[in-house]
Amino acid sequence: MNYRHAYHAGNHADVLKHIGLTRVIEHMKKKDKPFRVIDAHGGIGIYDLAGIEAGKTGEWEGGIAKLAEPLSSDVEALIAPYRKVLHDLNPGGGLRFYPGSPELALRLMRGNDRLIANELHPEDAVLLERHLMRDGRARVTSVDADVCIKANLPPPERRGVILIDPPYEAKTETERALRMLKHGLRRFAQGVFMLWYPLKKDPVGEVLTSGAQAMGVAATLKVELRVREAFAGGGLAGSGLLILNTPWQLDQDLRLIVPALAERLGLGTWGHATIDWLVPPV
Repeated sequence: MNYRHAYHAGNHADVLKHIGLTRVIEHMKKKDKPFRVIDAHGGIGIYDLAGIEAGKTGEWEGGIAKLAEPLSSDVEALIAPYRKVLHDLNPGGGLRFYPGSPELALRLMRGNDRLIANELHPEDAVLLERHLMRDGRARVTSVDADVCIKANLPPPERRGVILIDPPYEAKTETERALRMLKHGLRRFAQGVFMLWYPLKKDPVGEVLTSGAQAMGVAATLKVELRVREAFAGGGLAGSGLLILNTPWQLDQDLRLIVPALAERLGLGTWGHATIDWLVPPV
């Protein structure tokens, strides 16, 4: 396990994933009943964009840095909770600290909601635990992502969001990601599952999309953001989210947000957004 997210924090893929997670949590909060967030690939919690790792890649400059100027008013109204987290992490203005998904979730959750943040990398798991240890709503584990999902579903609250965000470094991770979805749904059929995936010049996106569609879960949504052309050896050209058991009207939010992100983050004319039902709501 060599992947360290600090090199990629705040890039265009993070922007899509975290705004998507924000909107899911905001929809979950519309009901009074508590819910649980299970983050299977948690990272370290907060990232320093002025740090060595972020400085080596500069990926955040093609992501969150491009959102310094506001988008349209209707989009800004939807991403306001995400903006607030960024502001609260950088109270002096500017942009230095960027939230990972556990930090973002905790700042959006209510007092009776709970978080399980899992991180397999031993050094990052220690950093994550140190960061979250003062918040009684959070618990940190350091096991394989599939073990985390099996061990924590169904949650006691019977409402939950499960974020699966593998690095896709190994060839087997695409198959593992689909297996995690299947096993998770068997244990918690009504859970909101979010699976992030990269868009490169390879079939990962198509394989995951086809596999998720074949599961036949009502309200399975595909959301993709492409920022440039994909070509062999060209790295990350965009990313996607598969959302199963999509909260009601979340698709409408994303149909406003993601095209605006594509226009702002895309290189030249390459910015492109796709929001499609793989399996429509019942």
